[in-house]
Amino acid sequence: MGHYTTAANPDDAWRMSGLIKRSFSLAGHRTSVALEAEFWDSLAGMAASEGVSLAALVARTDAERDAARPLASALRVAALAAAKKSG
Repeated sequence: MGHYTTAANPDDAWRMSGLIKRSFSLAGHRTSVALEAEFWDSLAGMAASEGVSLAALVARTDAERDAARPLASALRVAALAAAKKSG
């Protein structure tokens, strides 16, 4: 059986799933990415340590990723790689 939600508002469904959805403009197009709070925190830390905005970090990750890998996955892998370097 699939997962069903009774949330009346689609944003409530995202919160119920434990994901936080953020929107960005990438290569002239608006897109949304949903990640767990811990990944957003890690990505924000990466951006701060590099002296760039979170939007710039997301745009760079989008530009560098393999087209077969979804953006959310590429962002999680980037956060994991940064955690491994610092740990």
